[in-house]
Amino acid sequence: MLEPCQPEAAMQQSFEIRPLTRDEIDVAVTWAAHEGWNPGPSDATCFAAQDERGFWGGFLEGEMIACISVVTYGAAFAFLGFYIVAPQHRGQGYGYALWQRALEHAGQRSVGLDGVVDQQENYRRSGFDLAWSNIRFGGVLDAVPRASDAFSLTWLDGLTQDVAAFDARVFPAPRPAFWQHWLRAPGHVSIAAYDETGISGFGTLRRCETGAKIAPLVATSREAAQAVLAGLLRDWPKDEEVFLDVPEPNAAAVALARDLGLVPVFETARMYRGRRPEVARDLIYGVTSFELG
Repeated sequence: MLEPCQPEAAMQQSFEIRPLTRDEIDVAVTWAAHEGWNPGPSDATCFAAQDERGFWGGFLEGEMIACISVVTYGAAFAFLGFYIVAPQHRGQGYGYALWQRALEHAGQRSVGLDGVVDQQENYRRSGFDLAWSNIRFGGVLDAVPRASDAFSLTWLDGLTQDVAAFDARVFPAPRPAFWQHWLRAPGHVSIAAYDETGISGFGTLRRCETGAKIAPLVATSREAAQAVLAGLLRDWPKDEEVFLDVPEPNAAAVALARDLGLVPVFETARMYRGRRPEVARDLIYGVTSFELG
């Protein structure tokens, strides 16, 4: 995400801030691709399903020049992403005006974001505190991991009770509308792993502009994560890249990404404004999305 700059003394031209239409959300995702964020072709549909008024734009004389998302999850949590200002309009106050207005959509909810590490101080001035860092790993796999015989794999084409309960351990609010679209979206493949105690992991492989992201990857152990990966990557072309966004404090997840032959691409700072939610980071082997949490 870009820096929330303070506005200049005045913005001379007509500037309108409003929620984006469905077609305009597609434009925001295209901008994210141009920024190198590597979105998937179904991202806009899945993201809009969670909060149809969660995407905002700044329009200068009718033309969109900035976008941001503040997507709400229930009454207590929201996540900020997609903060982009067209290059020729940066540093003029338009982005910061949009930032302030969109955050009003969150109300009194706690708000999370994944921001550029070197902009932490700017986000801190807007009331956000650092929780941890996430690392995007990427590259061509050295080899596809093998699943232990201790696990059975099941394809997911909808949200089940056990997946929802597992997700509640790693995300601070229910998100059934998002999951129903995410698990059924074109280009997405989702699998759950089970052992003798019940569900032990689940994950989604989604096609992106470049390669694919494993997002999310949630598991009770490295062995369970490997079982999910084995299913997701079974038919993945050996010469195409794979990306995994890993919480840096989860040493087992970082080690797994490196052992797959993936290398760090960039980092983000996970930050929160308001009450910091309690999540089981040791279960998160891959973040669902830097844009929606």
